Amino acid sequence: MHPFPHRYAVNAAVRPVGDVPLSCEGVRIIESAPPKEFDGPGNQWSPEGLLTAAVADCFLLGFRAIAAASKYSWTSLESRTEGTLDRVEGKMRFIRFDTHAKLQVPAGADIERAKKLLEKAELTCLVANSLNSERHLTVEVVAG
Repeated sequence: MHPFPHRYAVNAAVRPVGDVPLSCEGVRIIESAPPKEFDGPGNQWSPEGLLTAAVADCFLLGFRAIAAASKYSWTSLESRTEGTLDRVEGKMRFIRFDTHAKLQVPAGADIERAKKLLEKAELTCLVANSLNSERHLTVEVVAG
């Protein structure tokens, strides 16, 4: 890992109508638009979807790194993260992120250890730790 602080720069531009291209050096451009809940097309990534995706992605990549450092063998990890946006004290903000994780492990694996590693990944997610939102994790570990 590189020494801290790390900096991440994203370029964005918008016109009166149309999508917003998002880019950073060395990474392919993605486009965003308002979600359907804000009268957008609903077929593009939105800031709301990107934030929820960042929480989900951080959890998954964190688990992968923690499992590797712990020399824990696993087969696959799938998750679904749902972000809840609401109005609080007159301001819109995400109030909660619920993540359900399903981890496949080899037969005979230590299931309790797997659960602890999943919980550690959720607790150490730098994206979620940067947000002022409730977080809830449910886990399912399947051996075989």
